[in-house]
Amino acid sequence: MLKFDERGLIPAIAQDHLSGQVRMMAYMNQAALQQTLSSGKATFFSRSRGALWVKGETSGNVLSVVQVVADCDADTLLLSVLPVGPSCHTGRPACFFRRVTAGGELADQASEAAPFLMELGEVLESRKASSAEKSYTKSLLIGGPDKIGAKLREEADELALAIKNESDERVLSEASDLLYHAMVGLTQRGLTLRQVIEVLAKRTHQSGHAEKASR
Repeated sequence: MLKFDERGLIPAIAQDHLSGQVRMMAYMNQAALQQTLSSGKATFFSRSRGALWVKGETSGNVLSVVQVVADCDADTLLLSVLPVGPSCHTGRPACFFRRVTAGGELADQASEAAPFLMELGEVLESRKASSAEKSYTKSLLIGGPDKIGAKLREEADELALAIKNESDERVLSEASDLLYHAMVGLTQRGLTLRQVIEVLAKRTHQSGHAEKASR
């Protein structure tokens, strides 16, 4: 059984189902949880207003719930969600952007806390404004599709050879090179790794043969 506190509340953390980014945290009571499960939209309990509120009901920035999971102690919930628009009331994508310093002070960051690959995507995007002399990524972006494509073909071939003949360490190294260059290609096109994951997620419950035939 879930363990609600003495006020009848339980913390609920909303995490992007595709990217893994933690978007926000709020509280639920039993009614909010039931409404979330029945409607598929994250619904919380406002402690200040003493009432239920559907995330995004006014702004349109809803959190569509894929699943709700409890932790090992059954006293905290994790909502795996597909967010529409920003999730923070400040207008930022996620609520967690205030770094805690060694002295316990708060310092706002330019970007929100995110899984490593999301952070890498932001770094690659920032390289568009750097000089090619100092940035290998920028030199690839300047070279455009031809240069990036050549590196992708090179790295894919090296990964294929490593998988067949080389050590696990070499396979991991070559896979890292290929993923990096693929992400540079996405950045050059103005696309993100999360969009790639969206495509993969849509294919999850579809036969590979059927998916290819539908292209």
